[in-house]
Amino acid sequence: MSESHSWHLAEGDRITPELTVLRRLGGGYAYEVFLAFDEITYVAVVAKVVRPDQVHDDHTLRGLRREVEALALVNHPSVVRGLRFDLENERPHVVLQHIEGPRLSSLIRRHGRLQEQQYLPLAIEVAAALHYLRGVDLLHLDIKPSNVIMAAPARLIDLSIARPSADAARSRQLGTDYYMSPEQADPDTFGPPGFPSDVWGLGATLFHAVAGYRAFDKGSEDAEELAGRFPQVVDEPYDLPDDVPGPVREVIAACLDKDPAKRPLPSDVVDAFEPVLAGLPAPKLTFKVRG
Repeated sequence: MSESHSWHLAEGDRITPELTVLRRLGGGYAYEVFLAFDEITYVAVVAKVVRPDQVHDDHTLRGLRREVEALALVNHPSVVRGLRFDLENERPHVVLQHIEGPRLSSLIRRHGRLQEQQYLPLAIEVAAALHYLRGVDLLHLDIKPSNVIMAAPARLIDLSIARPSADAARSRQLGTDYYMSPEQADPDTFGPPGFPSDVWGLGATLFHAVAGYRAFDKGSEDAEELAGRFPQVVDEPYDLPDDVPGPVREVIAACLDKDPAKRPLPSDVVDAFEPVLAGLPAPKLTFKVRG
């Protein structure tokens, strides 16, 4: 990585006069992410900072502005909160709520598949968040284990590619390959991405949590055929372990239906899983008509 690609900030360094680095959390091509102490809220926060070689890149700044706009729409207990932002700063950044807890991806990597008392609340809470996002006309488009914090309640994070449904419908191959719905990968065949695309992401995420392995094989970014990069457009998911309860199995299978119109609503997922979590007899699963 070139010198211009990082701010090289360490513990005690200032991102801004109000934000002091506690530790680096990670980042991607365009951003660095830090745990920081915030003098304004006087708590630890997450600071997502544009990398130095990207501060004048229009595409990167548009993406950060889109995330800021998405965060401004959202006020739900299972979605990370935005606290403030400064896109004109020498270091353009957004300040986010810090949520104590591991990422779901880390939990699976360290300990394997989750137990019922872990994955059922997770499913209910993320599905509730998706129900809310539908109400404010926002698609997340990148539901995956690394974007779920296992707190109480579970939290969805990273709204960097979230967008209104009309904008999402014009997108193509936007998301993460493993968890991308068929219509995100191949809208020419499966139709435009929409709210059912996030339900697919929830299904793929739950499959990974329940089974301890992903629903589909890894594709190749260099594949000439679309199915070589996105096996989910042609393959059926792997089988879940035999001990997975029937209602859980049915809901995950429905979420991973290649036809978006046949997937359950997020509220269907909540209604199906709440009795299972409460130890009540499993309901007959009849999903509402998708609109």
